[in-house]
Amino acid sequence: MTARQLPTRMVDKVWGRDVLPAPFVAPAGERIGEIWFEPPPEVPQVLVKYLFTSEKLSVQVHPSDDTALAGEAGKEECWLVLDAEPDARLAIGFERDVTPEDIAAAALDGTIEALLTWHPARAGDLFYLPAGTVHAIGPGLSLVEVQQTSETTFRLYDYGRPRELHLERALAVADGVPYAAEHRRSIASGPVLVDGPHFRLDRIEGAPDAATLDAYTGPLLVLPLSGEVAARDGSARAGAGECLVANNLASLDFSRAEVTLLTRAT
Repeated sequence: MTARQLPTRMVDKVWGRDVLPAPFVAPAGERIGEIWFEPPPEVPQVLVKYLFTSEKLSVQVHPSDDTALAGEAGKEECWLVLDAEPDARLAIGFERDVTPEDIAAAALDGTIEALLTWHPARAGDLFYLPAGTVHAIGPGLSLVEVQQTSETTFRLYDYGRPRELHLERALAVADGVPYAAEHRRSIASGPVLVDGPHFRLDRIEGAPDAATLDAYTGPLLVLPLSGEVAARDGSARAGAGECLVANNLASLDFSRAEVTLLTRAT
């Protein structure tokens, strides 16, 4: 067996949706915010999710491998915008350099949203978030998130929702700086969307070229956005809304592929 399809998990969130874009269907009575694929043992370091928002997510931050404490795990991530309502925005980084004291005061009095930079989001936008980047996702968005396999999240502000905040740890790892322009990209920038210290992410149309084949000679995750990708030996196939883990890129058949995301650990 050279490939297999990964099981999915739907996660009910207060900020999720009861009506999802095709091919997904939310269970009756649930507001699905995340659909994620169980990280396989071949690529345990990378987690792939779909996100669907109808409300703002909390203002939060994640530690790096270096700033994580015992029992925590570092988390770098990226968002690829699949669809966005006209006024959809993502909060990433601050409008100016701020101190931990500035962040703490704004988190406590609810003005932290005004300190953050809210970036307009459109289909095809790619945002890479190094660990330590303070961020929040706004409503009206459908995203693919690729990240280190970690759920370590420190919430600074949650709009009065009755969930735990983690101000002390958040302040210890947060970077009080504006978002670096080089971390915002577009699918038009080329097939390589992210080539970071923890994962690589490519977007291809149709079959991969020689350079992409050379970059994916080991285990990878394959997320078709449209069309279908199959194992050459017939062991598995996946279409939109599904994800494969494969031994290598050369073992896959892209004859029915349209738009596909590829990712692996680095």
